[in-house]
Amino acid sequence: MLYILDQRLRAQNIPGDKARKDEWTEVDRKRVLNDIISTMFNRKFMEELFKPQELYSKKALRTVYERLAHASIMKLNQASMDKLYDLMTMAFKYQVLLCPRPKDVLLVTFNHLDTIKGFIQDSPTILQQVDETFRQLTEIYGGLSAGEFQLIRQTLLIFFQDLHIRVSMFLKDKVQNNNGRFVLPVSGPVPWGTEVPGLIRMFNNKGEEVKRIEFKHGGNYVPAPKEGSFELYGDRVLKLGTNMYSVNRPVETHMSGSSKNLASRTQESIAPNPLAKEELNFLARLMGGMEIKKPSGPEPGFRLNLFTTDEEEEQAALTRPEELSYEVINIQATQDQQRSEELARIMGEFEIMEQPRLSTSKGDDLLAMMDEL
Repeated sequence: MLYILDQRLRAQNIPGDKARKDEWTEVDRKRVLNDIISTMFNRKFMEELFKPQELYSKKALRTVYERLAHASIMKLNQASMDKLYDLMTMAFKYQVLLCPRPKDVLLVTFNHLDTIKGFIQDSPTILQQVDETFRQLTEIYGGLSAGEFQLIRQTLLIFFQDLHIRVSMFLKDKVQNNNGRFVLPVSGPVPWGTEVPGLIRMFNNKGEEVKRIEFKHGGNYVPAPKEGSFELYGDRVLKLGTNMYSVNRPVETHMSGSSKNLASRTQESIAPNPLAKEELNFLARLMGGMEIKKPSGPEPGFRLNLFTTDEEEEQAALTRPEELSYEVINIQATQDQQRSEELARIMGEFEIMEQPRLSTSKGDDLLAMMDEL
């Protein structure tokens, strides 16, 4: 999410001494990113994320990201949020799927943090929040076994397995097929600690090697140059998780036929769920840890549109399968009225009132710069 926003904001930057009051500047870009990142790495919010818990639903995750996206003066309509969420989730799915080894999921996360720190290098307080999150990640996950990392990776892939949304950037780079499925490479470095395929060793019952057979693997593999660093500062080696939007190019998303067919199977049951109460409690705690900074002063919040026109956005909202849109969180927990009221109160505090649109404003400029997405 941050990569996409940063790329589009940079594309429209105007030097501060030349910018009119209604034009977007570097200061405004930093303000938006600082507000979102500060909320994302808030201490209470992180404490809730790091607590051992069951994997929550797609709707719960979507709700959390919707609140994060609105942590600054931006306002996204449902269809635009759907598109932003599609881009985010497909990019992350690609990163997890192509990890050379399960433990590299942690290196992907560290690449995320490294890039985020570049966004806020002039904000020492927020930098400290991100470094503290890095420390917690290292403490909790640094000592896990390969099997435990494999379970984490498998759990993430199961979570995303029915998402096959085509992204123009992936299609152009030929890392995604027209059906929305990713292409696994048959070349490049092998995982650290493994050998280039092509040799079969046979051993006797004493563990002694007795025979070798070579075979053609059909790929173009090379040994891994070195292991990526798991320290606070270091060469991660792995490029997955770095900013793929650093090159300025338009990005489109398209619902593949398989995703449309699978939509009916992704709908969450409307029957009472025994875990629903716990999920409601989780959301209330998690959102309670967010510190949403509402706009101060006369400057209004502005609407962000990820489509070329308002009509295209409205059409996307109408044609998107209902089961793949997460506007309403369907949690059956009617017996816990007090907790339901608490969640409603917390969510209400996060709402940023939509301001009337002006004919010329920074919002209009931002709408124009998101047209290419």
